[in-house]
Amino acid sequence: MESDRLSQEEIKGLIKKAIEARRKSYSPYSHYQVGAALLTADGQIITGCNIENAAYGPSNCAERTAFFKAVSEGICDFSAIAIVGSPEGEELTQYAYPCGVCRQVMREFCEPSQFQIIVAKAEDDYRVMTLAELLPESFGPENLREE
Repeated sequence: MESDRLSQEEIKGLIKKAIEARRKSYSPYSHYQVGAALLTADGQIITGCNIENAAYGPSNCAERTAFFKAVSEGICDFSAIAIVGSPEGEELTQYAYPCGVCRQVMREFCEPSQFQIIVAKAEDDYRVMTLAELLPESFGPENLREE
């Protein structure tokens, strides 16, 4: 639905929050800092950063950090997420797309054709796509429900 699309001002606000979250990244191993700003259906913004671990497996992406923070507070309805990331010590130099695991976590809580994913290098340099575009033919909760 076109009416559900975010305005440029809303997109820039989410990107700004994601950039702020990136500054909190704990990434001593990869030195790749990521920040995310998740927009809830009721207009709240929940941020997250990537959090690494020496054992690697327990590391968590910025997107999942934001989702898990929200869900742990009882929020399960989302509109969009902005994601920024680049190597440590650099300004944003590349678009940081969500990994496959993060895309699947988004799929658990979001309507693929409506949920907007914003990847950005700056407030004025970004791309917007839907979850359906990034995770086509996905598997979700409705696949486990018997009709």
